[in-house]
Amino acid sequence: MEECIFCKIIKGEIPCFKVYEDERVLAFEDINPVSTGHTLVIPKRHAKDLWEIQGEDLAAVQLASKKIIQAMRVLDPTGVACVQLNGRGVNQVVMHYHLHLIPRISGKPPLPITGWELRQGDLKEIKKTADKIASAIK
Repeated sequence: MEECIFCKIIKGEIPCFKVYEDERVLAFEDINPVSTGHTLVIPKRHAKDLWEIQGEDLAAVQLASKKIIQAMRVLDPTGVACVQLNGRGVNQVVMHYHLHLIPRISGKPPLPITGWELRQGDLKEIKKTADKIASAIK
């Protein structure tokens, strides 16, 4: 994609702080980090989101993220949030599939993306929704 900033990074047209690379995946530091070590893991083949990404590219991103999260132990995190957004409605900004690996560093504030209020749902409505989704799986 000509306009995609991540595709430009993959081609070397825009610099990045590379963490990992293989034939299918590139991982680099986010320049707007939520925390120290905030890393983006992207497929080299353009796909807008989880709806578009090919299975082998998705698997490659996940396998690379496992290697990276193991290496993040050098940062002494208390945990790592793995966040992936699909679509502008949930604030996906760059329309190229990417997985955020966001470490929570010891002694730092909680990550804003890992806390939400738990509320008991309507079990009948939850079952109805589960059945609807399950019947649409191909």
